[in-house]
Order: sequence, then C-alpha cells, then structure tokens
Amino acid sequence: MDLELKGKKALVTGGTRGIGGAIAERLAREGADVAICSRTPAAVEAMTAALEAHGGKVYGEAVNATDGPALREFAANAIGALGGVDIVVHNVSGWGGLDEAAWRQTFEVDVLGAVRLVEATIESLKASGSGSVIFIASTAAVDAFRGPRSYNALKAALIAHANSLSQEYAKDGVRFNCVSPGPIFHKDGPWDNVKKNDPAMYESVRARVPMGRMGAPEEVANAVAFLASPAAAYITGTNVIVDGGFTSRVQF
Repeated sequence: MDLELKGKKALVTGGTRGIGGAIAERLAREGADVAICSRTPAAVEAMTAALEAHGGKVYGEAVNATDGPALREFAANAIGALGGVDIVVHNVSGWGGLDEAAWRQTFEVDVLGAVRLVEATIESLKASGSGSVIFIASTAAVDAFRGPRSYNALKAALIAHANSLSQEYAKDGVRFNCVSPGPIFHKDGPWDNVKKNDPAMYESVRARVPMGRMGAPEEVANAVAFLASPAAAYITGTNVIVDGGFTSRVQF
C-alpha cells in the first residue's frame, strides 16, 4: 500500500534507536525527508547516514530533550533544512520511576517536550495543509502497570493533551494522535534490560501477551506511518494501541 508519504517532511525526536529509530527508518523508506535528534552525537551521525541511503533529505542533531531552548532550536533547524514540516513524532521519553527526580525528568521530556515541540512547529504544520502530529504514549497510561510511576501518569497526560490539541487545530488542517505501545523488545532496550536482570519478571509479562510474544519497534512504526499519512486523513484525537492484546480492557 502506497501511503503517499513521498516528499513529506518529518521530524522525529529520539530517532536513533528502538521505536524512534524504526519510525525514522519507516518514514524514510516511504520516501519522506526526515530530521532526527537524540542525546548522543555518534548515534545521530550513524542514523543520519543510514537514512540518507533511502535517497531523501536527512537532518540530524544531538539534543537533550530536557533543554527547552535546544529542542526548539532543533525544530527550527530541521524545518530550515527540510524546507518545512508535515509530520512531527514526539517519541523521546524520560522513562521515569517513583521518586520526585523521576517525576520532574519525565515531565520535562515527555510532556513539556511535546508542548515545546508543538509550539515550535505549529505554524509550519498549518502551512503544510496536511500536518500530522503523533505522540508516542504507552499502554501503561491506560492500564495499571507496575505501580504508581511517573511514566504511567505522564504518558496519560500526553494522551489528554493530544486530544485537546486535536480539537483546537482541526480547523487548521493539523491532526493530533497518539500511539501507545505495549511491551516492545529491541536490543539494549528497556525490556532487553529486564530480560537480562530480572528474567522472571520478563517472562511473566511476556506470558500475559495473548499473541505470545513482545512486539517489535517496526510494528509500532507501521502504525505511526499510517497515522501520519493521507490514508488517515479523517483520524484525529485518537490513541492507537499496539500491544498484541496485552491490555484486556475494551478500547472505547
């Protein structure tokens, strides 16, 4: 299926590995020009080179997502390098835990990062005529998981914010949606670390997935590419669950 993304201009935060890397790769394979950022210069350089192999424009920059001015500058630089923006994917996460520092870190990266990114790109998204913004949330936001963690609550805030934005900017032709992955496994990712350090917990979670396995980053990227595309032109304000049935609640 041709998603009609060729020539579209996409910005992906945390776009060098895992889910973010898979999203950047999928969009580039579809013919989009792609800008990425992450904290590590070497990772940005390597991913930029990989994306360039698909033939489109590529821009990469090392950015700490807790640094508001730097994140806004990255967005401005990316828009300048690509010649505009049609797709914005806020993927980077603070992965916060239980203490106050974790709450602050996750709020800065996941929530304020989204706020700043939208503020920095909204005029260009309006000018696109088919702007699409996708926040990567989590099934931890919609189903109790591993206790009262900052990650769970602040991903829920992200879903609520996306819905509000979808109502505000629908008249301007800009769509806002979320994709919420369940347990996704990739090398050196969070679930790989759990598998190495707490195999019993890893197996207990894997066993709860009706499909019998954890997901792959590419399966999340597929959902993002669809939502970003003209094929999803009438979809806004929704949260797409990608979890192999891990959450058992009725999705309405």
